[in-house]
Amino acid sequence: MMKLNKTLMLITLLICMHSAHLAIGQYEEKPYTEDWESLSTVNQAPDWFQDAKFGIYAHWGPVSSAFVGADPDKFYQGWHGMKMYDNGKLDKNKTTKPSNNYLHHRKKYGNPKKYGYKYIIEQFDPSAFNAKEWANLFALSGAKFAGPVAMHHDNFAMWDAKSTRWNSMNYGGIDPSAALKKEIEARGMKFMGSFHHAFTWQYFATAHAYGGVSPEDYDLYTNPHELNSETPDDDFYEAWWAKLKEYIDVYQPDLIWFDWWLENMTEESRTKFLAYYYNKGTEWNKDVVVCYKESTFPNNTAIKDYERGRPNQPKTDYWLTDTSPGAWFYRPNAKFKTPNELIDILIDIVAKNGNMLLNVPPNPDGSIPLVMVDLLTKMGSWLAVNGEAIYGTRPYTIFGEGPTRLPEGGHKIEKIKIEYKNTDIRFTKKSDNVIYAIVMDKPENQTIIKSFSTQIGVLNSKIERIEMLGSDEKIQWERNESGLIITSPENLPTDYAHAYKITLEGYSENNIGGEADAHLD
Repeated sequence: MMKLNKTLMLITLLICMHSAHLAIGQYEEKPYTEDWESLSTVNQAPDWFQDAKFGIYAHWGPVSSAFVGADPDKFYQGWHGMKMYDNGKLDKNKTTKPSNNYLHHRKKYGNPKKYGYKYIIEQFDPSAFNAKEWANLFALSGAKFAGPVAMHHDNFAMWDAKSTRWNSMNYGGIDPSAALKKEIEARGMKFMGSFHHAFTWQYFATAHAYGGVSPEDYDLYTNPHELNSETPDDDFYEAWWAKLKEYIDVYQPDLIWFDWWLENMTEESRTKFLAYYYNKGTEWNKDVVVCYKESTFPNNTAIKDYERGRPNQPKTDYWLTDTSPGAWFYRPNAKFKTPNELIDILIDIVAKNGNMLLNVPPNPDGSIPLVMVDLLTKMGSWLAVNGEAIYGTRPYTIFGEGPTRLPEGGHKIEKIKIEYKNTDIRFTKKSDNVIYAIVMDKPENQTIIKSFSTQIGVLNSKIERIEMLGSDEKIQWERNESGLIITSPENLPTDYAHAYKITLEGYSENNIGGEADAHLD
């Protein structure tokens, strides 16, 4: 019995020591604090994000119905909630023509003093929204993370918010964030939400300038302020944070993406968010990601985003492009990019150390337009064959070769029409032994990769074999002073870009002694 008691005491002591050790470890683990030095220690680009390469979000809400019935021959600006009040007389210093948004709104709804943006919210009808259909399509497209635009400039919450009465449950009877989180995560994708409500301060300044906003609705339109004010008041900061914090706490997103204008808010508000969210990620035991525009955060604390753009050269820091195949929100008779264009953009992004976040603009009722279903399905079919050259890859020594280059890098450069040819090649790698050469258009009889010439010191390992992803045909090739010359297979597996997998012997170095020293004896 005495031996048994001693054994029990020893076990108890060991358990206590282990618990104490854990407690000390937990105590010593410093949470992120609200300063850049602390926040710079975060792993802002975790492996899951670098491996994912492709994500989807959806611009959808009450404003999606605003352009129904619009004149297809006229130009309408995208920020309808802002431009619908622009009668040309808002600026006291100058008079201009009324915006087409204003003229359309008056014709469709009536005078904005009576039928303001609040009225558009009251008409929200998400009767065709189906989270399973959305998530199935996103998974089929090959996306690895996805989610809604949680709050756009219009201050409307696309979730069952307790922080604001202007939400999709009160006006629409749905919680798309909860429904999408469930379905997206069930399909193995990460869940994200995007926030654009920093700009709300200026977005609804036109409503106050136009007039007709009731004080009881300031919680939507913000408190009255000058048209060009860039200094939000305390109420705005409090409401901005309450909505963001609620979304973090309730939906635990893997990624939060910010639109612009947050850089104009106080440094304290930005560091407060980052510290809170990154600490929540630690609490949830997952690596969360923050994406930003302009100068909102330092590069070592979050992921920089380029709107409808990208760098024209590789970047050391990981980055992101957000883009849309057409307008951000629903537009009748909208024009869309082709699958070929989007696939080429994705390839160029990945080769330069970035990810693509692609917008889907649903119909006003929440259904996905057939043109988007077709586009995403074709992207998914291409990725099903060529995804090995995209997912989980890292940049190669050089990002590519060929005549077609972006003349400049940065935001909005997609307005420059780029058409890649079969002489344009982009490179990725899985390891030092496996690299991919992606030909950006249908290859002809031969593809010559000049960068892999025996006269250039880019490829310094022996090639063991070359395959085309999706093809069982044996690939013929030779390497000489002109480059790596690859004979194309007779049958190509896809309609767009084509990826060659190049397996190398790899690199090794001699150790001290052994055969390397034999000639010295």
